[in-house]
Amino acid sequence: MRRILIIGAGRSASSLIKYLLGKSEKEQLELTIADLSLELARKKTNNHPNAIPIELDIFNKEQRQVEILKADIVVSMLPAHMHIEVAKDCLTFKKHMVTASYISKEMQDLNKEAKEKGLIFMNEIGLDPGIDHMSAMKVIDEIKEIGGEMMLFESFCGGLVAPESDTNLWNYKFTWNPRNVVLAGQGGAAKFIQEGTYKYIPYNKLFRRTEFLEVEGYGRFEAYANRDSLKYRSVYGLDNALTVYRGTIRRVGYSRAWDILVQLGMTDDSYSIENSEEMTYREFTNLFLPYHPTDTVEIKLRHAQKIDQDDIIWDKLLELDLFNGEKKVTIKNATPAQILEKILSEKWTLEPMIKT
Repeated sequence: MRRILIIGAGRSASSLIKYLLGKSEKEQLELTIADLSLELARKKTNNHPNAIPIELDIFNKEQRQVEILKADIVVSMLPAHMHIEVAKDCLTFKKHMVTASYISKEMQDLNKEAKEKGLIFMNEIGLDPGIDHMSAMKVIDEIKEIGGEMMLFESFCGGLVAPESDTNLWNYKFTWNPRNVVLAGQGGAAKFIQEGTYKYIPYNKLFRRTEFLEVEGYGRFEAYANRDSLKYRSVYGLDNALTVYRGTIRRVGYSRAWDILVQLGMTDDSYSIENSEEMTYREFTNLFLPYHPTDTVEIKLRHAQKIDQDDIIWDKLLELDLFNGEKKVTIKNATPAQILEKILSEKWTLEPMIKT
């Protein structure tokens, strides 16, 4: 049996686990599903005979190394900043490693040693990044094979809900890690080159610099710049291309409404809020608004963000329960981003499909 260790059994790991279990008999695979929650790990194994659920604290070095030592290949589905210790253990014990995350500088620094030891450290192999890379290279290679030259390159990707599950005003639900959705676009300006000119969009402007896309048979979408497109010029073989732009797709109207949350400060993950566990959603929203002796939270927000009462953005904010004076945050010392994630998770969770 070939042993695969999957660390992290969250939302993003579900399809991977299901796929590998489906191949496990024919391919002689034994999966160890490791998560901080043993209950969650058990749930994802679905009592499959080739799956072993375990409880694993990634910060417990001894336990982590014991499990990595047993494996032939390690798949880390942890948050991106947690990959590096796993990667170092994989180097120590000469184990191959796969992640779906963007390559960090710390991970890139391990490249030389991994190659010297004959190891494969495959990153950016999820949906975005991942499938977008493969589909892009397929098109680029096909053009080069017929003698063509790439002058302009634009690529768009995004996890969107199917029409039958599109049941809220935002036209969006969580199809991957909710935390990553809340923090999307942070960590530096979006970078790309357009018609030979370098462009940089800071986070606070990102969701107002969108463009429209028409997809035949599917309708109209909007897109915003996705991180650093420039680092893929050489990887894609596009050093001479005048335009290299990677974008994230959403349904029209999402970005304008999301920008309200960004401008308020609700996506900030850099500080904790005192007594957050006792705070109501309404009190949380009021944190980011100026004091006024008589105006309501609703009026203050509309004035601060210049939102008309008949604007669809206002209906979207109402749909999120941001002004609910009964529901409590219940998370101790939470950051604004953590609180927003909780609020959104109650509204943007995909429901199980009902078979008829």
